[in-house]
Amino acid sequence: MTQGRPLLNRRLAGFGTTIFAEMSALAVRTGSLNLGQGFPDTDGPDEIREAAVRALRDGRGNQYPPGPGVPELRTAIADHQLRRYGLTHDPDTEVLVTAGATEAIAAAMLALLEPGDEVIALEPYYDSYAACIAMAGGTRVPVTLRPDRDTGTFRLDLGELRAAVTPRTRLILLNTPHNPTGTVLTREELAAVATLACERDLLVVTDEVYEHLVFEGEHIPLASFPGMRERTVSISSAGKTFSFTGWKVGWVTASGPLVSAVRTAKQYLTYVSAGPFQYAIAEALRLPDSYFDSFRADLRRKRDLLGDGLRAAGFEVYRPRGTYFITTDITPFGEKDAYAFCRALPERCGVVAIPNSVFYDDPDAGRSQVRFTFCKKDDVLREAVDRLRGLAS
Repeated sequence: MTQGRPLLNRRLAGFGTTIFAEMSALAVRTGSLNLGQGFPDTDGPDEIREAAVRALRDGRGNQYPPGPGVPELRTAIADHQLRRYGLTHDPDTEVLVTAGATEAIAAAMLALLEPGDEVIALEPYYDSYAACIAMAGGTRVPVTLRPDRDTGTFRLDLGELRAAVTPRTRLILLNTPHNPTGTVLTREELAAVATLACERDLLVVTDEVYEHLVFEGEHIPLASFPGMRERTVSISSAGKTFSFTGWKVGWVTASGPLVSAVRTAKQYLTYVSAGPFQYAIAEALRLPDSYFDSFRADLRRKRDLLGDGLRAAGFEVYRPRGTYFITTDITPFGEKDAYAFCRALPERCGVVAIPNSVFYDDPDAGRSQVRFTFCKKDDVLREAVDRLRGLAS
């Protein structure tokens, strides 16, 4: 304490160590299998890793790269958006490279919000959303995705979304495919969001980092809907698509004025990052469709391997349509507190998972939900399932 004030500013009061750091440390301390934090246990394509090595050796990116990102990567991002979704972006004015998607979200919130502005976010949500909104002085307004036991998935209530908009609403922070529930918003749902944004003159920031991991349905960028290109900030990254999460290469695509606004905030965060890796990701984005198809098929198979195993172990399992996370319910074990369950799980059976309750404003809404990741080697998933089977005994 100094001068009678807490050291941490009040906007971040209540934000401690992230659940991911806590549970990963618990995995190391207990020697448990880590199905909590969403990072692969194998690297991505050899040719992309070698592209980074080549850039290092050639001296490309070893010094400060351009603030908006190296031209090769910005062009590759624009080409990717055009080839995949028919979205046209000027790589010089409508593409911005960031230190992963997390920095892109932070920069967007800092750039676009005034203190007191309301931000609607789909709950449960990735924990950095809450912190970024708070740092920008915004007010978080959750709209809860609710489990539908008939379909085995989580669904968005469009009426609840519409009712959440007030005269103070500035933007909607949308995540699809959705972490942690695995929900993929449908064309009809996205169209309704677009209509609402246009009617109420709202901005939308979309987190699309799992765009290439849709197992059922399709990924449709919100920016492709009528009236949305000029009011949508689209965010994605290389980490989840190419399994190089440590490189921290993300990006923003949007209209020139929106990119300019986000860039103004971003330049005072990291300024630049990941120079040699930017050249490698430029090559990665130009990999043939067969890479993306194979990657998605492999993760779909892992989803089914872990999902079937969790179900056999006694969990209620919600089948994800995208991402590489599975949300489960622990009530079949007579358990109600996911946080306590996850804290005890390493000692009980040597597996680490994440309690979904930390992703809710109202922890009771996700009190009995536990998230597992399946972006691991097959033998790790099988061993985890074998260990978890002992819970029911």
